[in-house]
Amino acid sequence: MPHLTSTGAKQSATGAERLGFGVPGYAHPLLAPREWAGLTRPGTPLHWVVLNVSNGPGARPDPHCLEAAGRLANAGVRVLGHLDLAYGARSFGDVVADAQQFADWYKVGGFLLDRCPVERAQLAQVRRTTATLDAVLDGGHLVLGHGTHPYPGYAEAADQLVTFSGAWADYRWSQVAEWTADHPPERFAHFVHGVPRTHLEEATRIARWQGAGTIFFTDRGGSRGGKGHSSPFEALPGYWDEIVSQIGPGVSE
Repeated sequence: MPHLTSTGAKQSATGAERLGFGVPGYAHPLLAPREWAGLTRPGTPLHWVVLNVSNGPGARPDPHCLEAAGRLANAGVRVLGHLDLAYGARSFGDVVADAQQFADWYKVGGFLLDRCPVERAQLAQVRRTTATLDAVLDGGHLVLGHGTHPYPGYAEAADQLVTFSGAWADYRWSQVAEWTADHPPERFAHFVHGVPRTHLEEATRIARWQGAGTIFFTDRGGSRGGKGHSSPFEALPGYWDEIVSQIGPGVSE
């Protein structure tokens, strides 16, 4: 049953009816302390921030991540644990074990299931996983990190789907899948790297036209990430305050 239409479910997947940010948060807080501290500034329309300790929860509680996650939670920001599904290659047991550690150590409010499968044949396994994660947290916010439009049935398996993750050169000419029109914008998130400052307004218009309620735009370039590669989403963009002011009430000085 869809999270948004089940009995007693919240009315909005993100807790906000307007465009806001989902921060992938791939950088360790020790390597990006200013970025993590900046996320708690007043006036920032944050839907959620992802905590990724070491491509998952790590081998033991990390004091820097505990501090960063606690600071965000105290500021009312939802923190999601990063779970890598490896496009279905990781075992169900390993994913659930990582989720349990995130819940026990960092008290996360949900999960981003990165590199999520997109094919119909793998939907049943993903639904099994999300149902179990729902039980781990007794609710919580689940985001499927497809990075492209999956089989439509995946919309019934989680609160949000990341239906675009890639470069600005591709995003500005991208097309939205027709089935997404059957769902409200808060069901979809877009991550776009290499967005020039001069094209921020255009990128925001595209997100609205394509029905995305959660975004993350950055001027950083590079690959999506993975072993041996840096992620363009590992730090806040150089124009963070500008884009926050553009779509939110503004950042207090």
